Amino acid sequence: MISPEKVKRIIRIIWITTAVGFLGVITSVAMVKNNTFGWFGGLPSLDQLERPNPNLSSELISADGVTLGKYFRENRTPVSYDELSPELINTLLVTEDIRFKNHSGIDLRGLLRAAATLGVQGGGSTLTMQLAENLYKTNTDNRGGIYRIPKVGAVITKIKEWIISIQLERSYTKEEILAMYLNTIEFGSNSYGIKVAAKTFFNKLPSELNYQESAVLVGVLNAPTAYSPVLNPDRSTNKRTEVLYNVYKYDLINRATYDSLKVLPLGLNYQVDNQNEGLAPYFRTVAGNFLREWSKENGYDLYEDGLKIYTTIDSRMQRYAEEAMREHMSRLQGIFEAHLGNRAPWINEDGTELKGFLQAAIKRTETYKRLISEYGKNSDSVEFYLRKKKSMRVFSWSGEIDTIMSSYDSLAYYKRFLHAGFMAMEPSTGHIKAWVGGIDHKYFKYDHVKQGKRQTGSTFKPFLYTSVINNGYSPCQMVTDVINVYPMPAGQDPPEWKPGNSDGPPSGEAMTLRRALATSVNTISAFAVMNFTSPKEVIRIAKKLGIESPLEEVPSIALGSGGDVSLFEMVGAYATFANKGVHTVPFFISRIEDKNGNIIQVFPTDRSDAINEETAYIMLHMLKGTAEEPGGTALGLSRELRAKHDIGAKTGTTQNGSDGWFMGVTKDLSAGAWAGGDDRSIHFRVWSMGQGARTAMPIWEKFMLKVYADSTLGYKGGTFDRPNKPLGIELDCSKYLNQSDADSIPKEINVKDIMFP
Repeated sequence: MISPEKVKRIIRIIWITTAVGFLGVITSVAMVKNNTFGWFGGLPSLDQLERPNPNLSSELISADGVTLGKYFRENRTPVSYDELSPELINTLLVTEDIRFKNHSGIDLRGLLRAAATLGVQGGGSTLTMQLAENLYKTNTDNRGGIYRIPKVGAVITKIKEWIISIQLERSYTKEEILAMYLNTIEFGSNSYGIKVAAKTFFNKLPSELNYQESAVLVGVLNAPTAYSPVLNPDRSTNKRTEVLYNVYKYDLINRATYDSLKVLPLGLNYQVDNQNEGLAPYFRTVAGNFLREWSKENGYDLYEDGLKIYTTIDSRMQRYAEEAMREHMSRLQGIFEAHLGNRAPWINEDGTELKGFLQAAIKRTETYKRLISEYGKNSDSVEFYLRKKKSMRVFSWSGEIDTIMSSYDSLAYYKRFLHAGFMAMEPSTGHIKAWVGGIDHKYFKYDHVKQGKRQTGSTFKPFLYTSVINNGYSPCQMVTDVINVYPMPAGQDPPEWKPGNSDGPPSGEAMTLRRALATSVNTISAFAVMNFTSPKEVIRIAKKLGIESPLEEVPSIALGSGGDVSLFEMVGAYATFANKGVHTVPFFISRIEDKNGNIIQVFPTDRSDAINEETAYIMLHMLKGTAEEPGGTALGLSRELRAKHDIGAKTGTTQNGSDGWFMGVTKDLSAGAWAGGDDRSIHFRVWSMGQGARTAMPIWEKFMLKVYADSTLGYKGGTFDRPNKPLGIELDCSKYLNQSDADSIPKEINVKDIMFP
């Protein structure tokens, strides 16, 4: 029997111990909060608590509201509480913090349970405390000197979490805290935050998650790798069952529902955000390059500041463009392979194989540069490793292929592929609606819309004829298709220019300028540049229309050989014709907002008067000739398109068929396509097979058919708008020319004879 005095003594000891402990806790908390002597490291300020700054990915958003891609170090996109499904909220609370709605940041009952069970039944951390750690890295950031003492650092970290949790509970509602928690959690597979995780694993929004999906995601919270449904599906399934049992235990579902849910498959729809996959990968890369520079100049971090970048791209039109590219280029590649047989595609002017091609090409590869850096330029090891066979996965139009190749084998394999680029824009707004830079971004990074520049062939001729029309000539002006010899300035080699037609000898026929453009007659284009205008004037017009690339002041510019030009420039220039002579610079970013939705910058439309409205309309009339005149190079276009819409178009094919082009404008859109080999020496051995009408036009045609079939886009098409003022030139040549009696028509007709009085 314990004496009363002893009982009193024990009680006194307990009280003293409790008091000392309580005072110790109070003192410790106060010291940590005030960072006494700088021992403990600082705490976030009140401003930081009210405006936490987790790393947020920036989103690239289409004009129709679809996320095209993200730029991130941590792939994270925040959501609000209202965007969370009730099933997800319930699953999280019963698993991580059942008394979340009742505590003030610290769950004393949970702490006592953790202490009594030595953490077996949980560590006593509330969602608010976990949020504090996620947001402010209490265990790693702002560590004071006392952290060096073993075990003490963990205690200090826990005290910091207590302090921050209480402050968070004072600053935010429970709903806000719960949403912030789910926004900061890592789920594995480069998924940070519930919105990204829901999309990555189930291709759903957080509002759409059911109990079994929520259980999978809640299950990975504490061990994203160990319980990954992708890496460890069996462990993930078992963990899901545990979580679902909690849902059942707290009467959120009945036993029958629990039993049915736990046996379901995981039901993943797994897709990791990848710069090579999804819509518009080439465009995303180009936009990223622009945005990095913009962010640097304007004091933002593209990868952490959660910017909302709104683009002009329409996701539906982008999808149609990519489909058109894939449908045509896969077929064209098959034709090219059948045409080549076992022969190399890289050939000389005379059709023989270009010797030393692969040896020269491999020196431009990263593999070669790496080997040279490691072994030295003259080392035998470089050649050894270039010819060593190894396992690799390669691109094919039928899907990726696992194979064994050397670096030389791989290079030869990839050089056989034909490439393409496509872009579409609205002439009036300058908005780029679709951008396809190549056939597959994973394997071919080079962008053929803006980065790539090639000779344009006959697609440059409309700039020549614009200059001719500007000088007062009519589309009905007659010129004879004959070869003329033009002496060049003294000292120039060759001393004379004698251009012929690409499809054979001249016909000797007199024809209108409209028909000459429609049938792409080189001799008449040459005559026009030497007699109706000048190379200098043609360049001036091209620059006004939007061609920024350097151009040589040479007569052959009339045939498109005056310099390399990008598809981006060509589409913008052709748009000027459809926009009544006003050049609108193509652009792809409309505005940028910060993470809170505040507009940072709006990108205005850049317009300038290039040519007068009448000249623009006459040029549209000229370009329509390719699908109307006998022998027009665009007569192969879909009858459906030609019947319903005015189409101004031009094909282009460079020497040997190295580059195939097609440019086309309707009332709504200006669009263009290029197709060709990676190197100019890679092309069809027969020029006619490499014509732009065969290699590039089908991409444009397929795209336009898809666009005009989609009524949701709002494009009506139809005929080009005539100028409000009467034209000064009659466009119907039959009214004064007897086209059936061409031989009686003089080589040239004075434009004054066909002008209205």
